[in-house]
Amino acid sequence: MTIPSWVFDSVFYQIFPDRFANGNPSNDPPNKQAWGTPPDIVHFQGGDLAGIQKKLDYLTDLGVTAIYLNPIFLSPSTHRYNTVDYYKIDPKLGTMSDFQAFLTAAHQKGMRVVLDGVFNHCGRGFFAFNDILENDGDSPYFDWFHIQRFPLQAYTSGKATNYTAWWGFKSLPKFNTDHPVVRQYLLDVGRYWIEQGVDGWRLDVPNEINDDAFWADFRSTVRSANPDAYLIGEIWEIDPRWVGDKHFDGLMNYPVRKAILGLLTGERDNAGFAADIATILKAYPYENVLAMYSLLGSHDVERIRTLLGGSIEKTRLANTLLFGLPGVPAIYYGDEVGVEGGRDPDCRRAFPWNEKDWQRGLLEHIRQLTQIRKAYPALRRGQISFPAASQIAGGSAWLRTLPSSQTILVAANPADKESTLSINNLTCVPVEGEFPNLLDDTRPARCDKGVFTAPLGAWGSGIFVLPG
Repeated sequence: MTIPSWVFDSVFYQIFPDRFANGNPSNDPPNKQAWGTPPDIVHFQGGDLAGIQKKLDYLTDLGVTAIYLNPIFLSPSTHRYNTVDYYKIDPKLGTMSDFQAFLTAAHQKGMRVVLDGVFNHCGRGFFAFNDILENDGDSPYFDWFHIQRFPLQAYTSGKATNYTAWWGFKSLPKFNTDHPVVRQYLLDVGRYWIEQGVDGWRLDVPNEINDDAFWADFRSTVRSANPDAYLIGEIWEIDPRWVGDKHFDGLMNYPVRKAILGLLTGERDNAGFAADIATILKAYPYENVLAMYSLLGSHDVERIRTLLGGSIEKTRLANTLLFGLPGVPAIYYGDEVGVEGGRDPDCRRAFPWNEKDWQRGLLEHIRQLTQIRKAYPALRRGQISFPAASQIAGGSAWLRTLPSSQTILVAANPADKESTLSINNLTCVPVEGEFPNLLDDTRPARCDKGVFTAPLGAWGSGIFVLPG
């Protein structure tokens, strides 16, 4: 299996387009909410492609090298998972020219761009479903969907009963991907946007297209257009079926998010955390582990800071853990400045561009992490090992090693008081002495007589470079 090499070196940034930045007010809908209004499931706030383009310098400064965009195609909703036209940029976001200008600007800054592919279902306004609404069983597109009986009653309240829809939502009719014409249509869409210059796809609910042959064809189609395209599957649980030559390079790594939250909320101790990570590692080839899209937040879950009780210290530590583990770290827009939010739609708040509302210490911490990751290949491509439980006390730690490179030790204190992490018989340290903490130069570690010790603050962390 060949995973594009750029993936391993990336730091991703996920953007919910309507809520990141408004660069062109002339394309705003007339009933737009004021920027920063508590979000609901209906109203737009004016974010667009021009806004994202204008903020590329901000993302570059943060250390971002790749962007994942939530859906951008024509749709009547803020989330745009009910696509009306897969070949048209939603005018509320801009034009095709705006998209190409954004994509060119991103590429000029060395950033990749991955789009959200929603191919299990579409919107009620999609041309084929709309034709069925007009013509019932006489529609030439009858076989494009799973129709049980007429009339479809697609715009009445309640769940869909006359046709199959995603989770029963009438606004999301499910494609019949067994139909050859539908399959080819979706494959053509996948190829078209790759040919326009995008660098990959994040595939929405791919398990609901429960067809290995379809995804093998999709992968082959996309890779024939761009051998370096990255494919991410939205699979929430550990499931090795979905990675490999016939599926995806990596998955949205919700299991690693669960492990980090378990450690920081006290649901799991240090040994339990190590066991959770080991379970993930054992499930996949290590190349795929390194290509996992590893996240703390997304448009589908509560904000990480909110889940951690508003604590900036815990949020900093969560990010250290994320960046120190194997996988491609992903920042959900606004998490780096401390945006909070509960479940959808609250997790989709507008980005606060007034810098007085930012948590500067958190932002600087994440900048540090992106710089350290860039500087040390072991954090991007290295193997991981945890000291035995009998060796370690006072926190959690692991090693990232890469042949012919330095060894990196990542340390964490998931507790509300200071601690001294100690590791006995750390054989990878051939010399004694002091080792600076790349995250906190006031707290160096020492190795004396085979014992490695690192002072860590409450909810503190450290990254140490060990001689090879």
